[in-house]
Amino acid sequence: MYWEHYSPSSSRSLLQWLRTQGNRDSARNQQGREGFLQSLEVGRSALNPDSATCQLCDSAKVLSLLEPGLFIDGAYWKCLAVLGQAKSPWVRLCPFQKKDRTTSRNCPSGPAGEKRLCLANCLAVFRLGLLLDCARLAVAARDFICARFSLVSRDADFLGLSADELIAIISSDGLNVEKEEAVFEAVMRWASSGDAEAQAERQRTLPTVFESVRCRLLPRAFLESRVERHPLVRAQPELLRKVQMVKDAHEGRLTVLRKKKKEKGKEAAGAKATDKGTAEAKAEENEEEDERVLPGILNDTLRFGMFLQDLIFMISEDGAVAYDPAANECYCASLSTQIPKNHVSLVTKENQVFVAGGLFYNEDNKEDPMSAYFLQFDHLDSEWLGMPPLPSPRCLFGLGEALNSIYVVGGRELKDGERSLDSVMCYDRLSFKWGESDPLPYAVYGHAVLSYMDLVYVIGGKGSDRKCLNKMCVYDPKKFEWRELAPMQMARSLFGATVHDGRIFVAAGVTDTGLTSSAEVYSITDNKWAPFEAFPQERSSLSLVSLAGTLYAVGGFATLETESGELVPTELNDIWRYNEDEKKWEGVLREIAYAAGATFLPVRLNVLRLTKL
Repeated sequence: MYWEHYSPSSSRSLLQWLRTQGNRDSARNQQGREGFLQSLEVGRSALNPDSATCQLCDSAKVLSLLEPGLFIDGAYWKCLAVLGQAKSPWVRLCPFQKKDRTTSRNCPSGPAGEKRLCLANCLAVFRLGLLLDCARLAVAARDFICARFSLVSRDADFLGLSADELIAIISSDGLNVEKEEAVFEAVMRWASSGDAEAQAERQRTLPTVFESVRCRLLPRAFLESRVERHPLVRAQPELLRKVQMVKDAHEGRLTVLRKKKKEKGKEAAGAKATDKGTAEAKAEENEEEDERVLPGILNDTLRFGMFLQDLIFMISEDGAVAYDPAANECYCASLSTQIPKNHVSLVTKENQVFVAGGLFYNEDNKEDPMSAYFLQFDHLDSEWLGMPPLPSPRCLFGLGEALNSIYVVGGRELKDGERSLDSVMCYDRLSFKWGESDPLPYAVYGHAVLSYMDLVYVIGGKGSDRKCLNKMCVYDPKKFEWRELAPMQMARSLFGATVHDGRIFVAAGVTDTGLTSSAEVYSITDNKWAPFEAFPQERSSLSLVSLAGTLYAVGGFATLETESGELVPTELNDIWRYNEDEKKWEGVLREIAYAAGATFLPVRLNVLRLTKL
């Protein structure tokens, strides 16, 4: 690791080093599940840079809060006095040995320590790394913070960072933000927090902190309406000058600073003498050249999180693959094989991916052997996180989301009789608990569930009599009520449905007489259905995906004739696209192997984290 070659002399020098190094590892491999520190507030004042030992003050309190079994790297001997006098049964001293310099077994930022980083302790660990002058620990925590900046920046402890600590974080190229506006807003919240004395000190250092905000990445409209008019910016002429520099850069006029280089040494001059002559070399020896550099505020290097792309996410029991239809590229998102068959997937408006359903049969549980999975995809670690399972296992249900809740709607019971259900289970994403919601007006399975503007729509399906339905209803979680809407023109189940361009599209599916290729579109504002261009083939279980303004149709089952003349249901793994100009469906891929048995979602993922297939 590159930070192991650094031996800081003080926490301030470590901060300066962090500010200049950037993020070479791009925050790709950080993992964390459980915490090993309570939320602490550690100041750099605990270290005396001019002394060979540490001031005890609050450091002993910090160390007393460590959990049992935590290894503290004793590489920096000036910290041993604190460790020795802490007298905490929770701390074990591990003197640093040169032969272990390339290993991480004695460092809290090694594999064991990094896995214990979490949102609750990452800021405390970062400051602890600065306190101990442990570059590896500080960088590991800094990278963890950068990867989850949108969440960490909302924490109260984030507002307690010093200016140097804040700069060490927001100056990183590995910051996982899609837009630079998030960095600006976080800095403004930080500058406006604290008591009057703290605010005055932070506003004094704001011009320095502002250098790490990459204002050239901000849209011109945001720069003029939000940045330039912000009270803290308007109050300081120096900040207004920086904003003007950015506005000039948008117009192509870059402000350039001149930085003098050191005189060239005699050795360099002698080396050039063979090519340019002795006289010219002597002239260059005493010449001081000017190096042109840009101010930090004009840095327009993209952050790591700005490489998001719109992808079709294919989830199956063999893994998760992301397909880019624009570039015709596939990326491996997860190799996990724990996703069961017959699951249902959902992507929220916050771009969080959930999977529900699929069965697990526990032979040891004689009374209730069936259980259903509920998983969330962690795009940072490319793995699935286990969530509280469904309280009532079911199949052929639908998933919707509204107001930080996920709804499991209808379906069929997995017991004797396979009764159709009208019940609705609600998962609160804030409390991580399941509960019951208002039931549907009718029992249904094989239907479509869509979410739009914090409303949950239920369309079609089959009723208790196994007849296809053309019904449509909507649930408003604010009013806790279901309301019926205009029915479809054709009753169908197991069809494709999605929200595209502010309208609801349905296509193909199963009717009471067989498969269909017909399609309809529903106007949410007018509460009316209208015919739409039919899909080229009769299919069931077709998936419709709205991605980056384009409507796609993927997979499904069709009845195909074999060589013997027998009609057999066959799964198809092709991709189609609807051409808005020519009003017709066009084939994109004849076959994509990763679509077999998969569900499909429109997501935004960082392709730098994915492996191209």
